[in-house]
Amino acid sequence: MGATAGAVWGRAEQQDFRSRVRGTLLGTAVGDALGAPLDGLSLDEIREVHGPLGLVDLALGHGGHDRRGAVTQLTQLTLFSLDGLIRAQVRRDTGAWHPPTDLHRAYLRWAATQHDWGPDERRKEDGWLAREEWLYARRSPARACLLGLADATMGTPDAPKNPGETGPEAAARSAPFGLLVGWEPQLVLQLAVECAAQTHGHPTAYLAAGAYAVVVHALARGESLDAGVQRALQLLSARPGQQPVADALQHALGAVRQGMPTPARVEELAGDGSAEGLLAVAVYCALVGEDVRHGLCLAVNHGGPSGAAGALTGGLLGALHGETALPPAWLAELEGRPTMLVLADDFAMEMTQGPALHGPGGSSPGWLARYPRA
Repeated sequence: MGATAGAVWGRAEQQDFRSRVRGTLLGTAVGDALGAPLDGLSLDEIREVHGPLGLVDLALGHGGHDRRGAVTQLTQLTLFSLDGLIRAQVRRDTGAWHPPTDLHRAYLRWAATQHDWGPDERRKEDGWLAREEWLYARRSPARACLLGLADATMGTPDAPKNPGETGPEAAARSAPFGLLVGWEPQLVLQLAVECAAQTHGHPTAYLAAGAYAVVVHALARGESLDAGVQRALQLLSARPGQQPVADALQHALGAVRQGMPTPARVEELAGDGSAEGLLAVAVYCALVGEDVRHGLCLAVNHGGPSGAAGALTGGLLGALHGETALPPAWLAELEGRPTMLVLADDFAMEMTQGPALHGPGGSSPGWLARYPRA
């Protein structure tokens, strides 16, 4: 797998990229926080609690958390995806270049937060993110994620963990792969697929994750959402088991032409709540939303997995428009926002200026302490 680590970035390009990285991460998180309180509710129940328009603002967190803006495991794992990608770039200097392994190690660091008492138990080589105390809150981790990361054996597409698992959680942590803007789209797809298979082994789940990463990749490079979907369809066409994912993307594009968006249409796209249905919801809501707020509210007001739908939609909208398009009142209450901003900026700096941080000319001790090569 290759990247353009040595490419020269202009200042304006760096600023635009950083805004899209921030937008992708914050958008994923705010969509997760918006939708999570609705998980498990039918559309009628949502309207009964929140009024005839459904949920239009942040609510108290999923599972009775006494704050608005609380995130779930979807955001936690997205953060560790970014951390793993930075670590992969840093470890490349050592000649150990196998990003799926680095991502697996990152996901195991997340899994440890679901069992350890807190960051005091972490080793120095775990890096700074694993020592963030707020990440040790257990936020309804999906059974597939806990089982897939319960031991040190890494699932692969040929020998996946949980081969019957079709849920959307792996796709919902896959936006960071799309931020590898120096990579070719087919390599982005492959990496997302390999990392999704570590917990979600059904082809529709890992191919939905790959397709989602390809769409984010197009947006992060300044292309249109429709162009990203078309590229994902092209790359999927040669993959065994891709038909349900391709059909879901085509269904989303067709729904755009069917008049005003409604919760019923979103619910129909979501289907049984599996990965390809939630991918269709995200694409549809990002295409028809009048702005980020409208697109996210449309994505979460249905009887399916609202948190995952919000996270997937938010990642697309954030990559498309950048951080300044996200609703500031929601960002102000978003749990963990300071951590997300630091991680996003670190990722952008690594991708645009990595050789100045670690390379033949010397290494920054502070950077290697944050992202150890171990």
